[in-house]
Amino acid sequence: MNVFLWIVQALLALMFAMAGVMKSTQPKEKLAEKLPWVADFSTGTVRFIGIVEFAAALGLILPAATGIAPVLTPVAATGLAVVMVLAIVVHARRKEPSAIGFNTVLLILAVLVAWGRFGPYSF
Repeated sequence: MNVFLWIVQALLALMFAMAGVMKSTQPKEKLAEKLPWVADFSTGTVRFIGIVEFAAALGLILPAATGIAPVLTPVAATGLAVVMVLAIVVHARRKEPSAIGFNTVLLILAVLVAWGRFGPYSF
């Protein structure tokens, strides 16, 4: 189970790191082409979401890998779960079922990591 959790952590970290860099560095107009929800938020909010996602991606890997404050790994997973719940709400309001499905999968994976690392498979 420990190896499985590491794989899930790595996948989540990769996805959120890429999304975070994209949201925090690209112009809002360019993001709106791929992510229509961006039009509903200010540039600062989109950048903040990107920074949060990137920081959480680092938090999924670095604390556990270095042994420095490994409790931050499940905290990062919990934070990503909260971000995904908020994303599901946004996409539900915009009536975007495919985005809701994708966010639900990420939510389940983040909750799995939080449960495993806070609980029976902690560091």
